[in-house]
Amino acid sequence: MEIQRFIALIDDIIKNRISDLHFSTDEMAYIRNGVWDIAPIPAFGKLSQADIDTICQHIISRPFTERTVDASYAQSGTRFRVNISRTINGVTLAFRMIPSKIPEPEQIGLPKHLLDLASAEKGIILVTGPTGSGKSTTMAAMLEHVNRTTKKHIITLEDPVEFVYENKQSLIHQRELGKQFESFPDGIRSILREDPDVIVVGEMRDLDTIRAAVTLAETWHLVFSTLHTNDTIQTVDRIIQSFPPDEQSQIRMQFSLALRAVISQVLLPKVDGSWRVVAREIMLNNDSIRNLIIRGETHHMYSVLEISKQEGMVLMDDAIIDLYRRKYVAKETILKYVRDKDRIAMLTEGT
Repeated sequence: MEIQRFIALIDDIIKNRISDLHFSTDEMAYIRNGVWDIAPIPAFGKLSQADIDTICQHIISRPFTERTVDASYAQSGTRFRVNISRTINGVTLAFRMIPSKIPEPEQIGLPKHLLDLASAEKGIILVTGPTGSGKSTTMAAMLEHVNRTTKKHIITLEDPVEFVYENKQSLIHQRELGKQFESFPDGIRSILREDPDVIVVGEMRDLDTIRAAVTLAETWHLVFSTLHTNDTIQTVDRIIQSFPPDEQSQIRMQFSLALRAVISQVLLPKVDGSWRVVAREIMLNNDSIRNLIIRGETHHMYSVLEISKQEGMVLMDDAIIDLYRRKYVAKETILKYVRDKDRIAMLTEGT
């Protein structure tokens, strides 16, 4: 396969704003756009192992020999997040298009009080949700707000680098795993010698990274990071339970003091089928949340979120029902995603 054929396909993907592209050994190429069903591209034909090897070499500049690799790829001014993995039938590549511009907060429904929180002097802000829920986009919009409105030194550790920032009021240095640093814990240790104010840890994947991020947040740094968790309370539990039992009491105290906010989100298909809309659960750290973390009574946090709306906290169910009332999503959609289906059924009865 000539690489120019691959380049021409990517140009078509960019032109038609296709969100996802998939290659597999001895299969046709497949595409997906937003919430649309995945569909083949018969005109492109099946890809042989030699074709896959050629594309891998083009993407990562070397033969693919590992079990899985995350990488970035840029073409015609557009960046893609790429995952290369092995399956029982061969190698697969999954491309996700990254928007060329960081969205404005109002474009993604990001409330002002979260932007204000992003200007804090220290603490940790977590953006969570399943794969493909827009975590990187939300974090990028918050970080760009910091860039525009404060004079800070921002360092990012990413896997891979997705959005590319330009210095505004702040100075930003971006690094990619495997290129500019070997592991998140090593990258964090190096950062401490570089006078940072804001640190972005692309994802908290292991105990060493979590431990280092919490320590940074305690020591007059503002830390942004992501986790693959389904709601704000599960996020707190995941952090605490990552530590050995004999350390959990200490980390509850540390984390309760370091935490600024947890933002958990999901993307729902819009009622007109045109694209997706974000629903966010927002937990802001206050005395009630802090005490529940320390005592290990995180299951009571749902009640705190429900009664703290005036402080800017939001339950996921309330966020979803708000989208329904504004006619963004269908009733059938919200019933798939809400936690308390009986409560939602009563709220939507007769509609």
